[in-house]
Amino acid sequence: MSDFESQLYDIAGYHYDLPEDRIAQKPTARRDDSRLLVVDIRENRLRDRKFTDIRELFLPGDLLVVNDTKVFPARLLGRKESGGRVELLILEYPRLSAADYNNSEMQGGDDGRQVSVVCLIKSSKRPRKGSLLIFGTQLTARVEDLLPDGKVRVALLYKGDLASLLAEHGQVPLPPYIHRASGAEPLDRERYQTVYARLAGAVAAPTAGLHFTAALLADLKEKSVGVASVTLHVGYGTFAPVRAQDIRDHRIHAEYVEISEETARQINATRSDRGRIWAVGTTTVRALEWAMTDSGLVEPMTGLCDLYIYPGYVFRVVDNLITNFHLPGSSLLFMVSALAGRERIMAAYNHALHHAYRFYSYGDAMVVLRR
Repeated sequence: MSDFESQLYDIAGYHYDLPEDRIAQKPTARRDDSRLLVVDIRENRLRDRKFTDIRELFLPGDLLVVNDTKVFPARLLGRKESGGRVELLILEYPRLSAADYNNSEMQGGDDGRQVSVVCLIKSSKRPRKGSLLIFGTQLTARVEDLLPDGKVRVALLYKGDLASLLAEHGQVPLPPYIHRASGAEPLDRERYQTVYARLAGAVAAPTAGLHFTAALLADLKEKSVGVASVTLHVGYGTFAPVRAQDIRDHRIHAEYVEISEETARQINATRSDRGRIWAVGTTTVRALEWAMTDSGLVEPMTGLCDLYIYPGYVFRVVDNLITNFHLPGSSLLFMVSALAGRERIMAAYNHALHHAYRFYSYGDAMVVLRR
């Protein structure tokens, strides 16, 4: 391996020291009050701006693509039958399969239903297979299987509408680096969600989108900038550490993606007219690049995306990226480095550290301008 490759693919080249007090614990008073670091590849310079200034960077005919996934209240706090406390983090949005419906009919009684889900579990003592966990009079869980890495498979047993029960008993699943004394606060339920969130299914927010307001999106449309949406349900694997020394050996988690015919049409039309494609967040980048076909067109798609983007990847759809500041040594940092270059991105992070930018989910934003 050459010295260049050693730096490019060694995870040590993506580490930086971040003081604890630079991790944003609360959102700004307004969504678009955050700061914006402009990484301008065209002019090879950095600019410190406000997020509201981003409208100046767009041109008529550009297309902004957002991820419209919605974070669901996946964190459940309850008790075991024995009385001990227990916490579940549902890792995938519960959807009834035909088998679940059949099982529900077999269970019978008072319109009771069940759906099987995989969860992370926290409790003083790991529950036994078959034990019951209680979250409310109409929502319980029976442990079906004990899995590796602190996971369990449970059958959620419920009466009534499951989404309403999760909204009543569940909490917003905040990232592990956002600390709350007693769980998520009411503010988090509003602000750890984009204004355009539509389809429930994520256990983590596509955080680059948290900066956008309805007014800002309206301003862009007034400027003849198109807005399109994809759906990628962000999984808890987004927080999984990269353990490989050579980042090429890492394997990324798969996430569910939907790209509609209308979104594919908008993207292809914009590219045909030489407009620029702006991706809001790394999740949108993955979805768009995954949907590009050998024909040179983005096609409507539904499925599981495990596309892993790291330096050396050739982008085929995305021109510019709006993103937040990511964890050291994370696959998200690799993706941004693939778009802008490792040295340039690490220099931008160093600039952000020395100019009091706020990091991670509730932190400030960065835009990478390639076109």
